[in-house]
Amino acid sequence: MCKRCQLIQHLELRFAELEKELADLRCNRELADLAQASFREIVCTPKVAREEIPDQTEILETVDFVAPDERVIFRTCEREKNHVVFQMILRTLVKGIIKPVTCKIRILPSVEETVKLVQRIESTGVAAIAVHGRIKEERPQHPVHCDTIKAIADAVSIPVIANGGSSEHVKVHSDIEVFQSLTGSSSVMLARAAMWNPSIFRKDGILPLEHVMREYIKYAVCYDNYHSNTKYCLCQMLREKMETPLGKRLHAAQSNQEICQVFGMEEYWKETQSALEIRKSAVELGRQETEEQPNDTDVIQLPVRFDKREYPPQITPKMFLLEWSRREKLPQPVYETVQRSLDRFFRSTVTVDGKQFRSTVWDKSKKLAEQSAAIVCLRTLGLPEGKIGEKESNLVNKRKREKEVPYEKIEEEDESAKSLSKKQNVATKNAML
Repeated sequence: MCKRCQLIQHLELRFAELEKELADLRCNRELADLAQASFREIVCTPKVAREEIPDQTEILETVDFVAPDERVIFRTCEREKNHVVFQMILRTLVKGIIKPVTCKIRILPSVEETVKLVQRIESTGVAAIAVHGRIKEERPQHPVHCDTIKAIADAVSIPVIANGGSSEHVKVHSDIEVFQSLTGSSSVMLARAAMWNPSIFRKDGILPLEHVMREYIKYAVCYDNYHSNTKYCLCQMLREKMETPLGKRLHAAQSNQEICQVFGMEEYWKETQSALEIRKSAVELGRQETEEQPNDTDVIQLPVRFDKREYPPQITPKMFLLEWSRREKLPQPVYETVQRSLDRFFRSTVTVDGKQFRSTVWDKSKKLAEQSAAIVCLRTLGLPEGKIGEKESNLVNKRKREKEVPYEKIEEEDESAKSLSKKQNVATKNAML
């Protein structure tokens, strides 16, 4: 279902019966909220005493808002004047937000009708109004009604923004001021002229179209613009040249890369993609480091890394921490280690006597990460960690070997002891059960 049909169906459900609308006036806040959500999509035309249904509107004394397929979408009456949804929209917006609210319309068939409409809009408190100088049925090839826009500008005190002069009046930058003067407007709004060549806003003159298109493609590639949108804008710039070989190749392009190939910019696309991949990796790394920071503030952290060259082969910080815990008759230190998916580095948190300690530095292996966490704990507690040249400590006496044993082997023993301790705990629990 298209967006217009969805809107029509939605409005039918909300505004099918006049009696319900009158009841809603007593609690019109909900109605105003709906109006804010739907206002920009409303595509109906109010008609009084329509020829197709003359008796109904005359008998009911109503004003009907009718869709293009002649269905009555919204019906209002005199009692609802100044309260109907289409007026409540602007008043609610103006009162409800601190930003200036503006409105844009097309003109009605007569100058008098249009002026009355704009004056009603002005009474809602909007800061400015933009006026497209054509009626609903007119297309860009029809002349813009500068006289109607001027009549509006003379009739209201708020700024009037003139729109609709792209085809007929505005071709270069100096034409903007001329169009403003013809309409008596405060400023000018450009759509198609700016899409055809955005450099129309340059006071120094319009740039060559080829240069503008290539610059636009660079922005589209740099910001990964959706390729259909990129192609549409480029097609609007080419306009009558779409039947040329260049236009046909552009029309066939199905990605930004293919668009770059059409304009001989494939090398730029490759360079930009490489730069974006590098930036993506950096962003992911930074985000992952941020996300992996625990929310708890009780974890004590220091930027340290274990360097085994600073320790004797038979001594490690984990050994010192384990022996100190035993001497203090504390539970054995518990290590929890996480691995970062981006580079597969590790970081460990050690829990000792109910407190947690962690290094902010990521390590290449789980064992190194655990040693770093042990160092943080030892330094925080003011305990020796076993570094070469450190003052002798009785903590290591129980762990010294007659022969030098690599610290990796000692850690295996620690892990075995930890595993055995867990098994014993499980056995004890089972026995209790």
